[in-house]
Amino acid sequence: MRNPRRPLPAWADIVLLPLINIALAFVTVSIIVRINGVDPFHALRLLVVGALGSPESIGYTLYYATNFIFTGLAVAVAFHGGLFNIGGEGQAYIGGLGCGLAILALDRYLPAWAMIPIAILAAALFGAAWAAVPAWLQAWRGSHIVITTIMFNFVAAALMVYLMVNVLIAPGSMTPQSRNFEPSSFLPAMQGNALNLSLGLALVCCLAVWIFLWRTPWGYALRTMGHNPEAAVYAGTDLRRMTMVAMGISGGLAGFVGVNELMGVHHRIVLDFPAGYGFAGIAVALMGRNHPLGIALAALLFGILQQGGAELAFEIPTITREMVVVIQGLVILFSGALVQLPRPWLQMLFALRRPS
Repeated sequence: MRNPRRPLPAWADIVLLPLINIALAFVTVSIIVRINGVDPFHALRLLVVGALGSPESIGYTLYYATNFIFTGLAVAVAFHGGLFNIGGEGQAYIGGLGCGLAILALDRYLPAWAMIPIAILAAALFGAAWAAVPAWLQAWRGSHIVITTIMFNFVAAALMVYLMVNVLIAPGSMTPQSRNFEPSSFLPAMQGNALNLSLGLALVCCLAVWIFLWRTPWGYALRTMGHNPEAAVYAGTDLRRMTMVAMGISGGLAGFVGVNELMGVHHRIVLDFPAGYGFAGIAVALMGRNHPLGIALAALLFGILQQGGAELAFEIPTITREMVVVIQGLVILFSGALVQLPRPWLQMLFALRRPS
């Protein structure tokens, strides 16, 4: 009688399995690139150099990674509570709206030491409030969180278009964007490009999420709810309240994307600034095993793909921007939907190394 497959060691599950998934994605990408008549190794070198080859490119890579950290953490917190938050895109949008509204109202009256914390807090509150509505619908009305959060992405996009075209547009402007912010709301830049102190905020959020989930009673209750709701109820956890807490924290984290984009780069409210970060955050969280450290590393990989892919499309005409999106999509596919594909092979290999 054959022995059942044993579980993988913790280090293999956390480190080795994601690396194999990434390698499989890049093997698939190399085949596609070769079909297009490009040397895969040359394309890989251009991608790495474009993302890490100069201080400026490193700055842009970290700038993109900052947004991926925010949305990856947002997905992870909800996921630990058994909630699949697909609404990071809309929550980032509304968080940016709250950040921008606070700045437009106060930037002419407050100094930077007061304006910046208020704008950051507004981003978190607006993002949390937008996530609280689907949370309430699930907790009290039984609506599925996946459906409602997806729908709220479209509602957020429509609301932003209406506000930017009819309410917040700068006087005399033909482009749907607000007036420029005053310098008191600018986040200090790093490397002289898009990278700004939002990176520090993202790292603080990683530490705060780790402390909350693994070092506080609230985090323990949230993880218990995600693993076994019946046991959580038996232990005295209010599942409705914990659902609101998890989604509120998740939405607040996603709202910080607006801080990075509006206070650090655009210095005005613009349309489409989330740029798909909310959806990519799902793959970042899955690749990072919903742990803050893993999410930070996965976000760095996606930042490399974002910045290096742009350089790759610029240097090689046959690799279009759409092809770069395909490359990113394959990484998401192998790290998300096909994340368990190599597991049986690894379990067999580890079983051969162990005595029966």
